[in-house]
Amino acid sequence: MKMKMLVLQIAAALLFCAAASALQAQTKITWWHAMGGRLGEKVKAIAEGFNKSQSSYQLVPVNKGNYTETMTAGIAAFRAGKPPNIIQVFEVGTATMMAAKGAIKPVYKLMAETGAPFDPGAYLPTVTGYYTTTDGKLLSMPFNSSTPILYYNKEAFKKAGLPDRAPSTWPELVEFAQKTQRAGYPCGFTTAWQSWVQIENFSAWHDVPIATLSNGFGGLKTEFKINSPLHVRHIGNMAKWQKSKIFDYGGRRGSGQAKFTTGKDCVMYMQSSAGYAGIKRTAKFEFGTGMLPYYPDVQGAPRNSIIGGATLWVFEGHSSKEYRGVAEFFGYLSSAAVQADWHQFTGYLPITTAAYKLTKQQGFYSKNPGTETALLQMTRAKPTANSKGLRLGNFVQIRDIINNELEAVWSGKKSAKQALDDAVAQGNRLLRKFERANR
Repeated sequence: MKMKMLVLQIAAALLFCAAASALQAQTKITWWHAMGGRLGEKVKAIAEGFNKSQSSYQLVPVNKGNYTETMTAGIAAFRAGKPPNIIQVFEVGTATMMAAKGAIKPVYKLMAETGAPFDPGAYLPTVTGYYTTTDGKLLSMPFNSSTPILYYNKEAFKKAGLPDRAPSTWPELVEFAQKTQRAGYPCGFTTAWQSWVQIENFSAWHDVPIATLSNGFGGLKTEFKINSPLHVRHIGNMAKWQKSKIFDYGGRRGSGQAKFTTGKDCVMYMQSSAGYAGIKRTAKFEFGTGMLPYYPDVQGAPRNSIIGGATLWVFEGHSSKEYRGVAEFFGYLSSAAVQADWHQFTGYLPITTAAYKLTKQQGFYSKNPGTETALLQMTRAKPTANSKGLRLGNFVQIRDIINNELEAVWSGKKSAKQALDDAVAQGNRLLRKFERANR
């Protein structure tokens, strides 16, 4: 018996040593990300799935805080000579990452150098367009992309005698809001992420520029155009609607969501498509979704909305073996099965046509009405120079400026024109500062 126990112990020790040796032989790849909570758990599951799919690499995801904290940590790590292999950066950090000389290995170069299978045509152009060079080469790997849509309270609409659909135009939205107010609901609509929804996406949806030089895609000498007559008209309308609670401001991010989800205040809500799961979890009523409203007298509207969210950037300064691992992971991440699962779990957009088709084939959209709205909105028209996205330096700080100025309008301290003129002047100063720093 003692001999048998000894043999088993030796066998176990040998197995442990073999496993440890195999683990040491694996090439470690670090992935810094900004996903917390359930999303962070899903990121961990994706990493575990990749690790189980092969034996050469060990992908290690590390949460580094929110988007700003993650990007700041990544830049600091690069300067210290110890960058991660992969870092998740939000869309407004694109220009900053591009300008970080010698820090980034573009995805198109990574895939070419490693010889990994890579078909740029497999990705949804409205998703990848935001992150490509002017000649269409992919700089970073899309991961969690979303776009704003309109949510509406079906029960409130029914009570007000309205059709079961979202209003398609701004005049129709006002009409719907007034009817629901007469039916006992105090607020027509509120919005999350006011700069992203009511300035950036508003511009793309109406095919008008946010800034010159193709919204910054054409170079650093860009200047803001968000004080155009159409922008002034829209923000002026929202100020007027605020007085009668057709519109009711709820905060810069998503803090006003309860105005919608309680079912007793605002009957419409403009929020990210990625907010679908959270709204479904908290709303105690049936809701529907629709595309963003537009002004019908604006030629070319509606066009397509643009994305928010983040992509995965690859740092320079690593071994060829690590880069092969990163390329292999990007291939795994782009697979239809992984992308469809990510899309269905989170509400973020799938990044490939194959994942979109697979989700349709699985019946997800028919079982979950409204979850396809974002994709239909994003892909309804070929993006133009005005609706491809934006690439503007210091845009994190510029969004704060826009938010400050819009809040001055909602509080009655400034007219729409004065606030947008001031936002343009301050924004242009930060663009020039970014330009000087990156000559």
